[in-house]
Amino acid sequence: MGMTMSEKILARASGQAGVKAGDIVWVNVDIALMHDLLGPWLVDGGFKRLGGKLFDKEKVVVVSDHCTPPATVQQADILKFTRDWAREQDLSYYYEFEGPCHQVIAEHGHVRPGRLILGTDSHTCMAGGLGAFATGIGSTEMIGVLLTGETWLKVPETIKVIWDGELPEGVFAKDMVLKTIKDLGHAGATYQALEFSGSAIRNLSIDERLVLSNMAVEAGAKTGLIETDEKVVEYLRSKGVTEEIEMLASDEDATYIRTLHYNASELQPQVACPHEVDNVHPVGSVEGKPVDQVYLGSCTNGRISDLRIAAQILKGKKIAKNIRCLLVPASQHIWMQANKEGLLEILTEAGCIVNMPSCGACGGFTSGVIGAGEVVMSSSNRNFRGRMGSPKGEVYLGSPATVAATALEGKITDPRKYLLQGVM
Repeated sequence: MGMTMSEKILARASGQAGVKAGDIVWVNVDIALMHDLLGPWLVDGGFKRLGGKLFDKEKVVVVSDHCTPPATVQQADILKFTRDWAREQDLSYYYEFEGPCHQVIAEHGHVRPGRLILGTDSHTCMAGGLGAFATGIGSTEMIGVLLTGETWLKVPETIKVIWDGELPEGVFAKDMVLKTIKDLGHAGATYQALEFSGSAIRNLSIDERLVLSNMAVEAGAKTGLIETDEKVVEYLRSKGVTEEIEMLASDEDATYIRTLHYNASELQPQVACPHEVDNVHPVGSVEGKPVDQVYLGSCTNGRISDLRIAAQILKGKKIAKNIRCLLVPASQHIWMQANKEGLLEILTEAGCIVNMPSCGACGGFTSGVIGAGEVVMSSSNRNFRGRMGSPKGEVYLGSPATVAATALEGKITDPRKYLLQGVM
């Protein structure tokens, strides 16, 4: 019987050969990831009471991203505690002011195909776009991982999501994943793995693939995986990974609990409407909805290709009056690349405000949260009530192209009208 990617990775992590969906296995963790908000300041007490010795400081990564830069004294205290804890533990890998943890661990070469990565953030699953089994765990669970390097997991069943064909102009990976989540439902893949495949997936850049894996959890999935190919190898080599890279894929006769088939050429731009990520509709059905703010960026859609498409739409133009356009690159590395390419100049001249790479307003922490009655169009990953500020606000989600087009008109707008005209 063939094995899925999840079964193969967890078989290796558990040291067992015959692992199958539904089994409960003890696994060895390759990377334990924490960020400031759900990291050291929460786990330290229990960690110290149980011995306070890390299983392997080379396998523990801490990224301060949620409270950077701090907007309150409490956030400043959390950052200081995190900083001091990393120093006290003599961690080799502590990052601050570099961007959201999911992007940072990918850029610094911590992700590899076949690795098991557990993090105190639900969007840890983004690493699945590079072939790792990556998933979120609670802070209490993380204490055991920090001490022993082990935990137990149930091997998930896998839903195969096949996207074949060619994406039309103005349609992107964000539209693909929103459509998938609509069909699955926000809990339709609970404790299951999503495995994205098909010709349309293979044609996506790594930037775009990471959008799919990042948002797998929005359907309740444990992780979101894409098989390894030369694009993954090239990406990891560019991040300094010199060791041999496993070409990981499911077997042809692997068993799936469900299979979804899509024709990418039929897809239109999608928008997730308040207050659930599966409340998804074609952009035409909500076009014209006035907004107060647009938010371009985050760990979901703040990579260089996202900023390029926004610059293509906004170049030589001005955002609508009486709205704010916040730009948040996914990392400091991407900020620098965008600056070198002149993208930041184009976007700021159009009226965008460039914020530092962080979780920022995406999670309602700093730098651009919305007030009661305000409406935001965002390229981030969640639109729950209160997610980006006031529970009386409204959050719509779309691709960076949809966000940029909305910024121009001050209302939700189909981006194809700009892209199909070849506007630059």
